[in-house]
Amino acid sequence: MKLLLMLCLIFIVPDISTAGKMTSPQDYGKVIINNYSDDAGLAPVVFEHWLHRAMFTCRLCHVDIGFAMEAEGTEINADFNTKGLYCGACHDGKRVFNNKIIFAACADRTAGEEDRRCGRCHSYRMKVEKEHDFKTFTKKLPQKGLGSGIDWEEAEAKGLIKPVDSLEGISIKRSPLKARDDFSIESKGSWMSDVIFSHNKHVSWNGCEICHPDIFQVKRGATKYTMIHIYSGEYCGVCHGKVAFPLKECGRCHTKPVQ
Repeated sequence: MKLLLMLCLIFIVPDISTAGKMTSPQDYGKVIINNYSDDAGLAPVVFEHWLHRAMFTCRLCHVDIGFAMEAEGTEINADFNTKGLYCGACHDGKRVFNNKIIFAACADRTAGEEDRRCGRCHSYRMKVEKEHDFKTFTKKLPQKGLGSGIDWEEAEAKGLIKPVDSLEGISIKRSPLKARDDFSIESKGSWMSDVIFSHNKHVSWNGCEICHPDIFQVKRGATKYTMIHIYSGEYCGVCHGKVAFPLKECGRCHTKPVQ
């Protein structure tokens, strides 16, 4: 009976995550935003996570700017953007990044140059010439695993990318918190090694606020979860399998040998 249960878990759980399809590296983490585009006669917005995570930390967008961590959790519209909120926090036509002015996200009227600019974001299923091509942009970055196929952690460690963690006029200036030590999470199955969780790796991208207290309670061991929860998009699955490397790569978390 125990063996049968183990086999069921092995074969059933992956189907919950993959839904029978594989995502290409350039499409991994892609978000299609269509809150109001159809009504405005525009194509839905395509948001490329791979491009933005090479430039900005997750914490900056999901804490300081306020993008929700779930689909359709943020009511983004042109009015908010033109007022400097959400996408407009950066895309205002004034802010400079890498010695270039970031183009404005939205305009009150769409004609001429403004109309062409709309297509830079409202590009779903449209033939739009992108400023950054995935293969060209990422070819010099270290490769690893599935998902986007990029080892973002190593890319940052080597200085190939330098994600910005604060924006003038948006972020609150504060002293960085000291990251907690790594710790192990015991695997309940004898066939799988224990997890080594690195606070330092996660804090560099997420800060503390993304995970605590909304996803995980601060007190260690207070949050109870299983791989079924994670494959369903909860806890670690809020990021992993969507933007961070997919859950199929067991060995990237389960790294401590079972004693």
